[in-house]
Amino acid sequence: MQIGAHLPQLGRGATRSALVEFCAEAERLGVHSGWVSDHIAWPTEITSSYPYTDDGSFPPPNDMAWLDPIGTLLFAAACTETMKLGQTVLIMGYRPPIQTAKLIATLDQLSEGRAILGAGVGWMKEEFDVLGMPYDHRGARADEQLEIFRRLFSEPNPSFDGRFYDFPPIAFEPKPVQEKLPVWIGGSTEAAFRRVVRFGDCFHAAFQPQHVVAESWAQIRQLSAEAGRDPAELTLSIRLYLDPAASMRPELSLQGSTAEMADTLGAWEALGVEHVLLDITAPGGPTGRLEALGRFMTGAVG
Repeated sequence: MQIGAHLPQLGRGATRSALVEFCAEAERLGVHSGWVSDHIAWPTEITSSYPYTDDGSFPPPNDMAWLDPIGTLLFAAACTETMKLGQTVLIMGYRPPIQTAKLIATLDQLSEGRAILGAGVGWMKEEFDVLGMPYDHRGARADEQLEIFRRLFSEPNPSFDGRFYDFPPIAFEPKPVQEKLPVWIGGSTEAAFRRVVRFGDCFHAAFQPQHVVAESWAQIRQLSAEAGRDPAELTLSIRLYLDPAASMRPELSLQGSTAEMADTLGAWEALGVEHVLLDITAPGGPTGRLEALGRFMTGAVG
């Protein structure tokens, strides 16, 4: 099973030194991939419902430091040699598609083929409004963006004429290093599942209990077969808390002893999960989170 880790991109620990140290140690430990989250700015009053808490509240405070996701990964690319680098997930509607494609292609070039595009449609209308970007039809807009990426990354003179975006034949260089840049799709709706089948290489579930992920994965595989795509082409990833202090919901976390964490990983693997992204909640800032990652990598999966 591949293990990824969320980089120290958020909060007081989002510093140059923390990123350099975390990336170096994560690679030494054999971590498969480093990940970042995507928010830019939002107002102090939020009424949109966050999909991953029981009451719909968004946990981070408005004044939390939040480094730019692609900028952070470009920095991480210079600090690493082997780790894959992805977003959990990049909100398609926050940026114009050609600009986003240029950033992703640049990341893949400068990392020498280690980029993963994690794609989602977002949930916070207030942030779309702050950014001056349309919130309506965001799923359909994301689908067009993903099709645009496909053309920009593969065609010599791509063009597009869609419902929301259009541009004439253009030159778009450089292309990504990877001939087929991996696309990991997040979301928990049937529209997201269909997006996985149409554009994705991996379904990237986040903070959901096993029975929900199992139902979603079964539906994706069925939709894949119905669409004439081999379900075996798709992989499954889950984002969980690495929670030594047992402060988060147990069904969304890896908690307890090394043996208990290993048992939990085994249950996820039996469900079909091939990649686990660890969102580390250990106290002590970046140093404490890095120590928790080290104990996990040398114990539960070592």
